[in-house]
Amino acid sequence: MAFSQSLTTISGAVIGASLILVSALEPVAAIPRLNLSGYPAPAPGLQRWVIQPSGLLPKSRDSLVSAHPLDWRIQLIVGQEVTLDCNLQRLSGPGMTMRMLPQASGKALFEVKGPLRVISTKKACPPGDPMKLSFLSLGLQPYLVPYNSSWPIVVDLPEGAELRWRLWKAEKRQKTATKL
Repeated sequence: MAFSQSLTTISGAVIGASLILVSALEPVAAIPRLNLSGYPAPAPGLQRWVIQPSGLLPKSRDSLVSAHPLDWRIQLIVGQEVTLDCNLQRLSGPGMTMRMLPQASGKALFEVKGPLRVISTKKACPPGDPMKLSFLSLGLQPYLVPYNSSWPIVVDLPEGAELRWRLWKAEKRQKTATKL
């Protein structure tokens, strides 16, 4: 009995030590909570999309890329998955607006209020030409917002639209402009 009790104590100590060892290997950081208090409900016909940036991102292997989140931006990409033929197609609709919400501690709500339409050339496609599924984005210029892991990015879009995003990081190197 003493042997099994000491074995239990030893195995408990080994398990405890291994938990401490495993915990020491993992980084400790606060995980931001998704807090949407202060945001109004989406307008009729709009769906809410939310991005909660992570506070923990892998570092870049490129030494020229800044590791500081103040130098980062998030590109918001509004679009739609559509079936395309041989014609040239684009997505048309109103641009994205941003409205500051004082009741939400100064956070912003991004909206695309109107419907999105696919505009296309009308040429005849060759018989048997395959159709393909593709994502068409709204607008030609990137819509960039500052990176902030403490606040969610809230976007209201028309039914059928989709929100995608990507992270932009700046170079550390600064260049001097030409003075005229």
